[in-house]
Amino acid sequence: MADVAYYTKEGLENLKEELQFLKTTGRANIAKAIAEARDKGDLSENAEYDAAKEAQGLHEAKIAKLGELLANARLLDESKLDTSKVLALSVVKIKNIKNGATMSYQLVSENEADIKTGKISVASPIAKGLLGKKVGETIEITVPAGKMEFEILEISR
Repeated sequence: MADVAYYTKEGLENLKEELQFLKTTGRANIAKAIAEARDKGDLSENAEYDAAKEAQGLHEAKIAKLGELLANARLLDESKLDTSKVLALSVVKIKNIKNGATMSYQLVSENEADIKTGKISVASPIAKGLLGKKVGETIEITVPAGKMEFEILEISR
């Protein structure tokens, strides 16, 4: 059994939309490619047909994986979460002690992580170091570049 992953409402909706797209439009496109390749003649020597069938297999594997992710997905009611400490889906404002830079991250599931929008995976080194901590705490986190010290400035939802 796969691990349970917690999602925001937006992240869960995106997952459902992607799965629906793959099942409908994606499958139709693959079927069309297979039909076009089949029309080109002898299947035993048709590389285009083989490639289309391989693409179909990869597509179905992706559908199965997304289906499993969705089956193990849980929606967190953010309004009921404790804001006194860092949890999954928390928005945390931290300050780098060494250079004084402040940054804000939301801790989300691995599939929702997008550093450009400030969403980091709960499995990342920084998120693991922040989980369970409270405002005002100073923590040392080991990241690939070495050890970094952060102060938690604010926790919100």
